[in-house]
Amino acid sequence: MVHWVQLEMHDGPKLPAFAALAAGVIAISWSAIFVRWANMPGAVSAFYRVLIAAVILWMFLPFQRASIACISRRTLFLSSLGGIFFAGDVALFNLAVLRTMAGNATFLANNSPLFVGLITWLLTRKLPSRRFWTALAIAFAGACLVVWVDLRRPESGFSADLMAVLAAACFAGYLLITERVREKMGTLILAALSTTASAVALLAFAVCARISLTVPTASSFAALLGLGLFCQLGGYFCLTYALGHLPATVSSIVLLGIAPLTAMNARMVFGEQMTLLQLLGGCFILIAVWIVSRHSNSAHQDARST
Repeated sequence: MVHWVQLEMHDGPKLPAFAALAAGVIAISWSAIFVRWANMPGAVSAFYRVLIAAVILWMFLPFQRASIACISRRTLFLSSLGGIFFAGDVALFNLAVLRTMAGNATFLANNSPLFVGLITWLLTRKLPSRRFWTALAIAFAGACLVVWVDLRRPESGFSADLMAVLAAACFAGYLLITERVREKMGTLILAALSTTASAVALLAFAVCARISLTVPTASSFAALLGLGLFCQLGGYFCLTYALGHLPATVSSIVLLGIAPLTAMNARMVFGEQMTLLQLLGGCFILIAVWIVSRHSNSAHQDARST
């Protein structure tokens, strides 16, 4: 599951930034593995993931009192809405991971940049470029190859693939809202508020669906700590730092490594083996996302230079 954050590039040493980027990619690639190790319903492990992160983030908010006092109701609403979209992303992704191969779920959930383009088109009525439609066609072909094997399995496999795609759509909504709110709110405050909203939304869902929030074993608790501290806080902190010191064109290519790394981790830990067709489909998806990200980064840089 990739957070495509575009930040201003700052001057600074590149080696620590590359090290942080690599560490972030490695940390996030273990998300699906920790979800499996938690041995809990997907929505519940997602709840504890964001809850742990929110608790840590709120510890630092007392230093931001002046900024918090300036937050408008509209900005607060949008940050909360973004958190709800993020809750949908992690919950659907976790459910997909529990019902299909971790590599499948991660490759399919990697399509959020394409959904960003589609949602932007629907909102602005501006027709995307030919490059975008080419990338979308490549991604669709890749997704078909990834899902093809699951069509021969029980229904749960295909439904899990659909959940992974919906997770990408939810994350696209989160990205679009976050990009708008970030202009009026600091990163720490926004992260704390949106993560808290995610936790509240997932808690409400678990209560309404009567899903137990009990952590069954000590190993499950350890896996939840891994999700909250290692993947959520550690992984995305490293990525945020790296993206502030490296060109987005370079970072976006490295970030594509999350999906194949997840597949490799699942093979080592669970013995999952993707077929040749699934691997080929995954490559198509990565190529499509790279095309869209490269185009978006170029447009972003052109806008900054004018």
